Amino acid sequence: MLSFKANNGQNPRIGFELRKKEKFEEVNKFVERMQEIQGKAKAALVKVQEDMKKYADKHKGEAKCYKLHLANNSMDTCMIPTV
Repeated sequence: MLSFKANNGQNPRIGFELRKKEKFEEVNKFVERMQEIQGKAKAALVKVQEDMKKYADKHKGEAKCYKLHLANNSMDTCMIPTV
């Protein structure tokens, strides 16, 4: 036992107090819970995205080509680049 603690009943202050791990247990639990929820939400979004793609591709067909006749020239829509 330090003589300071024996005289004053507490350890001397060192200018900054070290934080105890017990104070952060609730915070750590909260962070873990939020990370778990985020992981579940991310997995659900990926699944929904895959399902939407599957159903959209199921009804997707070949693009129709049209011939546009303009005043000066004609244009085939199959040759127009799409994004």
